[in-house]
Amino acid sequence: MKAIVYSTPGDSSVLSLVNRDVPEPVAGEVRVRLAVSGVNPTDWKARASVGRPLVADEVTPNQDGAGTVDAVGDGVDGLTVGDRVWIFLAAHERPTGTAAEYAVIPAARAVRLADDASFELGASLGVPAMTAHRALTVHEFGPSRLSPGALDGRTVLVQGGAGAVGHAAIQLAVWAGATVIATVSSDEKETLARAAGAHHVLRYPDAALADGIREIAPNGVEHIVEVAIAQNAGLDVEVAANHASIAYYADNGGDRFTAAVRESFAKNVRWQGLLLYTVGDDALGAAAEDVSAAVADGALPVGEEAGLPLTWFPLADTAAAHDAVEAGAIGKVLVRIDAS
Repeated sequence: MKAIVYSTPGDSSVLSLVNRDVPEPVAGEVRVRLAVSGVNPTDWKARASVGRPLVADEVTPNQDGAGTVDAVGDGVDGLTVGDRVWIFLAAHERPTGTAAEYAVIPAARAVRLADDASFELGASLGVPAMTAHRALTVHEFGPSRLSPGALDGRTVLVQGGAGAVGHAAIQLAVWAGATVIATVSSDEKETLARAAGAHHVLRYPDAALADGIREIAPNGVEHIVEVAIAQNAGLDVEVAANHASIAYYADNGGDRFTAAVRESFAKNVRWQGLLLYTVGDDALGAAAEDVSAAVADGALPVGEEAGLPLTWFPLADTAAAHDAVEAGAIGKVLVRIDAS
């Protein structure tokens, strides 16, 4: 099989296309013939982590993907040969990512994909959709699971509504019944956030941004999905409702943040950091189930008309795909894999 591998951390030039034997699953694993691999910022960051030991002498990158199960190890229930699946965290603490024609992964990380859902949609889920799910389910008095009606009567603020996580957060929140406010930085991104389903889209930077949010949500915002906490912590506290959750999942704009102490505790604000890789199996399982339900309901479409433009690369150009994500490509970067 063809696979992208690297044996030392570094820039994208360490990635190479090689031929390897098709792997065999052991107990608890499945082998997936991949159709599409999804690229996330964590993929290039993991590859570039100089000074951090690799999990194996040779690593295939990329956490997310979609394809068809073509072999099943002992003890696997719920998946059979021929099942269409979407994959998450394929390369977490393992060397077998999705930038290959075949990948062997734990069965728990392969989730049935609705029959009418495309592989490109499946490969766009994983890290973005599951992160968004977690961000929307950490409120002290909010739902721990998402479904239609779960967020009825609540207002969600998605900071950075045109990113992959922001896009998924908008879609999931709308599916669950919330009123969604998204913030964006350009006309192009405003168009994408509206296409994703945001009810209100506001622009930043804007000194009157807090006023605009409070005009929409005079009693404050219950859930905040935050991509740039270092820049937005003050604004988040200002517009937060009593007992609001501020779920931050990235360090865009800085690696430290400060917030007004009195205003924060007076509103009983919950500062909730989240990282999918360490969130735990229960949260991952809940997210996988709820995201799959949203996909089955048609609530998570991709493509420019749905607010998430897709940029494609062939498997041999996975390095260029990593570079595109590192450079801040808008939408989702995907690698097309043609298994032989």
